[in-house]
Amino acid sequence: MKINDPAYVRDQYASEAGLAARKAIYTEVTGRDARDIVFDAVAEVRPRSVLEVGCGQGELAQRIRRELDVQVIAIDQSERMVELARGRGVDAHVGDVQQLAFADGLFDVAIAAWMLYHASDLDRAVRELARVVRPGGRLVAATNASDHLLEMRRLARLRDFDFSFTAENGAEILGRHFARIETRDATGTVTLRDSEQIRSYLRSSERLAEGAERVPELTEPLIARRRPVVFVADKAA
Repeated sequence: MKINDPAYVRDQYASEAGLAARKAIYTEVTGRDARDIVFDAVAEVRPRSVLEVGCGQGELAQRIRRELDVQVIAIDQSERMVELARGRGVDAHVGDVQQLAFADGLFDVAIAAWMLYHASDLDRAVRELARVVRPGGRLVAATNASDHLLEMRRLARLRDFDFSFTAENGAEILGRHFARIETRDATGTVTLRDSEQIRSYLRSSERLAEGAERVPELTEPLIARRRPVVFVADKAA
């Protein structure tokens, strides 16, 4: 099952359980939090209107609305994620990044955090984001490098990830629709001390579940590299 298969994406985010299991491993980390880098990239242009696509449970949208006092609209394909985001006071709606129901140039900033690799037609998704951002506006897109959590994947004897939007190719893809691309690195480590925590992470994804039973009991902590990256893409004025 591919990560950008619409049926797979709907199933993975039909509830918050899998997302919670994947987040749970990031309790002991080094390096800057990529979510703070995303927030700073939004805040520095002092926007009045922000769109977040693939908002999940709405934590980032809620923070931007509260701390920057701006209008934030959020969309997600998952009805459950939209429900949770609304519970945080976010103006959230079910929607598809590949067919945004907004006028051209409506937003000062758009955010796509760890979600563009879920788009079945990636170029169409980026084109839509460029369309709804005003001239001179900005897209902030976060993703991971292809060797993100490589040590954990090797422990579980999993094949390499095959994502469509990564730290390695993101600038080229965004550059087709945006005038200026900046890459902001958030490399660090995560220390994993509990085998069952790793297994829960793997079981939370249909693509990774096969590796869960291959994870041995840890005799010492496993230190895995975190390789998130944030792309800041500015549209021509």
